[in-house]
Amino acid sequence: MEKTPSIRRFAYAVAAFIGILAVATIVFRYVEEESWVDAAYRSVVTTTLTGLDTRPDTTAGKVFSIFVLFTGVAIFLYVAGAIVEMIARGVFTGAWADRRRRRIMENIRDHYIICGYGRVGRRIAHEFRSAGVPYVVIDLNPDVIPIAQRAGEIYIEGSGTSDEDLRQAGLERARGLVAASDSDVDNLYITLTARDARPDLQIVARASNEDTAVKLSRAGADRIVQPYATAGQEMAKLMLKPEVAAFLEIVSTHAGPDLRFEEIVVKRESGRVGKSIRDLRIRRETGAVVITIRRPDGTFETTPSPDHALVEGDVLIAVGTEEELRALEELFAAREPVAD
Repeated sequence: MEKTPSIRRFAYAVAAFIGILAVATIVFRYVEEESWVDAAYRSVVTTTLTGLDTRPDTTAGKVFSIFVLFTGVAIFLYVAGAIVEMIARGVFTGAWADRRRRRIMENIRDHYIICGYGRVGRRIAHEFRSAGVPYVVIDLNPDVIPIAQRAGEIYIEGSGTSDEDLRQAGLERARGLVAASDSDVDNLYITLTARDARPDLQIVARASNEDTAVKLSRAGADRIVQPYATAGQEMAKLMLKPEVAAFLEIVSTHAGPDLRFEEIVVKRESGRVGKSIRDLRIRRETGAVVITIRRPDGTFETTPSPDHALVEGDVLIAVGTEEELRALEELFAAREPVAD
C-alpha cells in the first residue's frame, strides 16, 4: 500500500513531461512558423535541457523557450525525486520479488501451507526451513508482512479462510496445512475451507482450549495442538524427567546436532511388505533403530518384535543420525512398479 503514492507521483511526472512536449511543439509550430518536425525537435532539446541549435527568431519564441527551460528543470527534478522515493520504498525490488514469488508458487509441489505467521507460525517456518521442506506462508496482518519479507519467505498477503488465497498458495498440490492463527475462529474456518477443498490433505490446527480442539477435530483437523497445555507439559517434564526431556528435544527437532526421529511408511511398491525387521536387518544395514510401529488401524506397537511381519500402511518410527535415517528411507524406497 505504501508503494502506490510513489508510482502515482512518477506517473504524474511522466504525464507532465509528455504534456509540456506537446504544448511546446504546438507553440513553436505557430509562433516560429516551423514545420511540425522542427517544432517537435526544438521542444525536445529545450525541455530536456540539451540546448538549442538556433535561437528563436521572435520575441514570443524566446520568452516561451525560457518558460519551457524552467518547466523542464522542474519536471526533471520531480521525476528524479519520484524515482529516488520508489527506490527507497523498494518499489522496483518489491515488484521483482513479487514476480519471483508468483513463479515459485506456480511451480511448487508437495509443500506445506502455514496459515498465520505470528510467533507460532514463525517457529513452524523455522522448523520447516531446517528440515529443508518447501512451504508457503499466508497472513493478512500488515505488521507481519514486513517480517516475512525480511525473512525471505514465500508468502501471500491474504487469509487462509479464502478459497482464492488457498488456491494461490497451491492447496491442490500441497502435502499439508497448518492452521496457526492466533484466532480460534480463524483456525476453525481455515480447517473447514481446506478440508472441503482437499479431503485427503493433512491438517494440523492450533487451539487455545479443549472446547476449540473438539470443534477443530469435528471440522476435519487430523491433529490439534494446544500451545498452552503443551508448554505446561514440557515444563513439567523438564522438572520431573530433565534428561528424558533433553533427549526428546534433541531428536525431535530438525535443527538437532546428531540424532532425530523419522517416520517411514511401508508401501507395497517398496517390496518390503511381509518381511520382518530381522529379515531386513535394519539396524545392521542402516544403523537406525525402529522404536515403534504405527499400524494401519491407528494403534502403536511399542518395542516391536524383530520377527513381526510388516504390512502395507505400517509407519515405522525410527531414531538415528541423518545419514542412518537416509539409508533407512532408501531401504524402503519404491522398487516395484504399481500395476493399474
